[in-house]
Amino acid sequence: MPDLDRRTHRRRPATRRVLATAGVLAVMGAAVPLVAQATLTPKAHTRSTVPAGTATGDTRHVTEPALPTTVCATVPAARTMPTRATDQGSETTPPDTIRIQHALDTCAQTGQQTVAVRLQATDSGHNAFLTGPLAVHRGEVLLLDSGVTLYGSRNPADYQISGKPRCGTLASSGGGCKPLISVAGANAGIEAVRAADGSQGRIDGRGDQTVLGTTTSWWQLATDAQKAGSNQNNPRLIQADDSDNFTLYHVDLLSSPNFHVVYNGGNGFTAWGVRIKTPAGARNTDGIDPAGATNVTITDSFIMDGDDGIAIKGGNRSSSNITVTNNHFYGTHGISIGSETTSGVTNVLFRDNTLTGTDALGTTSGSSTGIRIKSSPANGGRVTGVTYLNTCLDAVRAPLVFDTHYSGGSGPNAPWFTGITVDGVTATHSPSGAKSTLVGLDRTRPLELTLQHVNLDVTTATAANARITATDTNLHPSGPDVTLTTTNGPGAAPTCTFPAFPAL
Repeated sequence: MPDLDRRTHRRRPATRRVLATAGVLAVMGAAVPLVAQATLTPKAHTRSTVPAGTATGDTRHVTEPALPTTVCATVPAARTMPTRATDQGSETTPPDTIRIQHALDTCAQTGQQTVAVRLQATDSGHNAFLTGPLAVHRGEVLLLDSGVTLYGSRNPADYQISGKPRCGTLASSGGGCKPLISVAGANAGIEAVRAADGSQGRIDGRGDQTVLGTTTSWWQLATDAQKAGSNQNNPRLIQADDSDNFTLYHVDLLSSPNFHVVYNGGNGFTAWGVRIKTPAGARNTDGIDPAGATNVTITDSFIMDGDDGIAIKGGNRSSSNITVTNNHFYGTHGISIGSETTSGVTNVLFRDNTLTGTDALGTTSGSSTGIRIKSSPANGGRVTGVTYLNTCLDAVRAPLVFDTHYSGGSGPNAPWFTGITVDGVTATHSPSGAKSTLVGLDRTRPLELTLQHVNLDVTTATAANARITATDTNLHPSGPDVTLTTTNGPGAAPTCTFPAFPAL
């Protein structure tokens, strides 16, 4: 298969290569009027750019977003936080919650036009906001100037959900905390201005800092929960529920106490130019998780976190028509589907992604994985029509994982993975003990997998209950009830380069 041009997504006749440049696109500074900002020709992501017979992904014609041209309200920064912390009184009662939420409430739209609530840096050097949970409404974009940081509260009482376990504690169940930012309603967004030097607005969840009134950080709470067999009650950074046509654009997301982004139940989600930076050791800090979602594109993003870089879920509702392309992952648990697949996941295209097993701080992921589909009879269902094109892996312990017995889960919900295609994988510098897993549930529900142009530097694999067709691959798994059919065909594994995580 020919490579895809990163700017136009037209096919090139040249060799297969996954491009790995940062690709800074927008050059607008904070003082420039808020108009459509990209000075380069916008890129488009369309399903027509992939070979016939593969998953097509997002059914929309997705082009690079543009910032809203109408600013409904501007909220100026009133502080600086060079150490990412401030005085005790402000930490106890975050001073910016009321004024930001007032602007959001005032600007909530009933018409079709999308408007911005702008968080603005000031000429006096103020560039920080400190807030508790915020709600973004239909038809509005929370827009951050480049150089502006929105800091999340450390006070667990700010996030408390009535009737749920106490936020900031361990309990037999989770769900005690509101997200820092909740989004509901169509045509909303969280976006930032990108300056000429590549800097852009950011949201910092401060998961590494102590929960107010304790000596324990949010991240330590998550680690303690794992050791205790319990659940941490930590807030997510961003959650969008039933928000059609939701956009994340050119925003930095740092140090979330829990998942960074959850897109739940909507139709139409674009994440473009997002940079997530949280260490590999921060437990349960997924990057971007579409759940019960359809028509999703995640592209041109840099994702570093302590769990799945991407996790597509189909729990209470199915997920479908999803494209994940031109992204770079560091120290994550992989580009994943699952583990919740009860309602099904279908038509997912992963293309031109790179993954490294260590984060930008040099920390090795505790579960470094490349391509992964995971589920179990506890929460399983049908996963079908999934294609991985041109994937580059470096220092990854588990290059390919198709696991229908994830975490030993048991129950009546049988996972069944069919129509899975992996076309173009190169793995380098795999650590000692690296191993792939290709395991279907049983003989009647086998893994149905096509491998093409796969070149792994470690080919150890566990396989069972699988029907595999292999073309130009050095991975030849065998095991109980495994059928392997080998064929010949044109093409080659990708040639790979891996970019450094951008300086934030």
